[in-house]
Amino acid sequence: MKKFTSHSGKAVAIYQPNIDTDQIAPKKFLLWIQRAGFAEALFAERRFEPDGTPKSDFILNQPRYEGSSILLTGKNFGCGSSREHAPWALEDFGFKVIIASSFADIFYNNCFKNGILPIVVSPENLKKLLDDAERGANATLTIDLPSQEIRGPDGGTVKFEIDAFRKHCLLNGLDDIGLTMEKEASITAFEKNNAESHSWL
Repeated sequence: MKKFTSHSGKAVAIYQPNIDTDQIAPKKFLLWIQRAGFAEALFAERRFEPDGTPKSDFILNQPRYEGSSILLTGKNFGCGSSREHAPWALEDFGFKVIIASSFADIFYNNCFKNGILPIVVSPENLKKLLDDAERGANATLTIDLPSQEIRGPDGGTVKFEIDAFRKHCLLNGLDDIGLTMEKEASITAFEKNNAESHSWL
């Protein structure tokens, strides 16, 4: 997993409550077993007509939001089923940060495991950031993880909280496998000792 220290990018708002994982990554894509290529799945039923034609009125299809990497959204984002395909689709599309007033717990945890930073802010601060996102190509936000700050295009800042362990994992690019490999020396020593003391196994 790539290390996350800071990120500057264009912000786009899909502001509504209770966007569930079936909207984020529709169930027809769950048959895929590889992680690559899930950008196509992201909001597929909202982005495309049945024949695959992009819907011009959907915000992610509008030219001024092309290349957006920061998503602003409403409360309880990622509710519904626990499918990990949802953060896969967001990450593959290019989103590095998701900012909302609340998240569904399992989705929130899955974001960290896939290198996405989910940030919880107050409704008041979210409104300020939504105003910034209205600027389209000029809606660049900077997220600084070490200082736990969101910096707006006019220099305003919003502080956010994050669990210290999750912050450590993102800063050091550690997913579950990476955390295990940090203990590689201890694991190797245990295996060697176990083989010597239980040679009959």
